[in-house]
Amino acid sequence: MPTAKDLLAKIKKEIVEVSADNLKKRLDGGEAIALIDVRERDEAEQGQIPGAKFIPRGFLEMRIEDVVHDKSAKVVVYCAGGNRSAFAARDLAALGYTNVESLAGGFNGWKNAGHKFDVPHFLTAEDRQRYSRHLIIPEVGEDGQKKLLASKMLLIGAGGLGSPAALYLAAAGVGTIGIIDNDVVDRSNLQRQILHGEEWIGKPKVDSAYERLRSLNPGIKVVKHPVHLTSENVADIFEPYDVIVDGTDNFTTRYLVNDACVMMNKPNVHGSIFRFEGQATFFLPHDGPCYRCLYPEPTPADMAPSCAEAGVLGVLPGIIGVIQATEAIKHVLGQGKTLVGRLLQYDALDMKFHERRLRRDPECPLCGKSPTIKKLEDLHWSCQVERPAAAAAQH
Repeated sequence: MPTAKDLLAKIKKEIVEVSADNLKKRLDGGEAIALIDVRERDEAEQGQIPGAKFIPRGFLEMRIEDVVHDKSAKVVVYCAGGNRSAFAARDLAALGYTNVESLAGGFNGWKNAGHKFDVPHFLTAEDRQRYSRHLIIPEVGEDGQKKLLASKMLLIGAGGLGSPAALYLAAAGVGTIGIIDNDVVDRSNLQRQILHGEEWIGKPKVDSAYERLRSLNPGIKVVKHPVHLTSENVADIFEPYDVIVDGTDNFTTRYLVNDACVMMNKPNVHGSIFRFEGQATFFLPHDGPCYRCLYPEPTPADMAPSCAEAGVLGVLPGIIGVIQATEAIKHVLGQGKTLVGRLLQYDALDMKFHERRLRRDPECPLCGKSPTIKKLEDLHWSCQVERPAAAAAQH
């Protein structure tokens, strides 16, 4: 009867093995190779070959197609010493992968050869429990969750749109959430601004938001910006963040946010609401229109209702704010089709969604062929709102 040693020797004759030096040379030369680490988690935590994807040996057959879709792609599997990866290479060939190699000597051989390796960040046991429903989605998984935990998003406003967006971004595990708002909680806010409660009336919204988000997910970082956003401070505030989520309710801030995002190449997830109607879009600088492409100038004051006059259905910002959060998460994950170049409009009374195509304006004063706006400036405007047919709204 053959022994395990005999079986391993037989398999190694059937598969292709690659040395650490040869693999390093090929990677340095730019060869496209899918590296698969089939060790156990405690082993992988000690170090990984740069660029490797972690799939424990026991899950390899079930998960490999989510990581390597093309079965003709070049794949190199490795374990600690080269034995488990030999079995893995054989089984991948049985699944139809035609260009699979096993790293001779495994990770230990790579390390002993003096080649560089990364010490990766793995999710904690608490993280794996909290985000378990994300981890089983192929489009998120552990790699996607780590992207979310490493991401930094800034919410402009802790009001109607900022409230649901912040709650769901925090719950999803966005690692750093900044909130800029210099207002205090008013009783009239509580009809829609679900970040806040009765006990916070008269107190800063950023403080209320901080306590609520940290209570929901103590593993994230919440940064308070209790200031009024201006052309003087916008660049410093925006600089650390990956995505800007715009939940403002006035022209001055909206145009400033747009201009700063274009000039700083920051993604801008835009949302607005008005009575029973809302809309959302995604402004990705230089890859679609910006806000000024749609609305070069704000609505004249005599054509726009005041904030107090406009009103808004309390549940409406929940719909639009969650759409904004979804777009921001998709952008970080690199999954799906975002609203770049599309305006999604929602009518709560008729319960209908409509979509309008948006195009970049070559004559846009900010992002067009010959821009005339070269520096950030504050637009002087009183608290007015735009109807969704013309743009954003009262929050």
